[in-house]
Amino acid sequence: MSRIIFLHGASSSGKTTIARALQARAEAPFWHVSIDHLRDSGIVPMDRFRGGDFDWHTHRLAIFDGLHRSLAAYADAGNDLIAEHILDMPGSLPQLQGLLKHHDVLFVGVHCRLPVLIARERIRKNRALGSAEQDYGIIHIGRTYDLEVDGENDPDTNAVAILAALRSGRRRSEFS
Repeated sequence: MSRIIFLHGASSSGKTTIARALQARAEAPFWHVSIDHLRDSGIVPMDRFRGGDFDWHTHRLAIFDGLHRSLAAYADAGNDLIAEHILDMPGSLPQLQGLLKHHDVLFVGVHCRLPVLIARERIRKNRALGSAEQDYGIIHIGRTYDLEVDGENDPDTNAVAILAALRSGRRRSEFS
């Protein structure tokens, strides 16, 4: 059984920064996996999507289905993971619950105030403006987490809290 730290929060909430702090502090190697890695590495041909050669909405479900299945494959092979994701598509949570059911998943809600999200989104310039605000209004509704952290806090402070929660073994989220 692999351990999976699943960071869930709005775009620009601090998930990647927390993941890096977790990798630096964890006592074992944790893979950090996100759709951003696929997008930014060129695995997904984002320039062609942005240029209109391909329709993102036509291919989005298959891209995320592949991401979800790859998370399961990495974990099934014995790798511990830090997965960062935004559960904004119907069916994503049940699919991930099924794929990851044999693993120890710590579901972490990453919160951040809206003005900070908007400011971070503008600075990053690799996000569609307005996506952070869109996520903010819906992303945490109805979610049950094992732990919730503030993405504005020091990343090391968040990492220490997350690793302590992981070690505790107490799970009460939608993945438990």
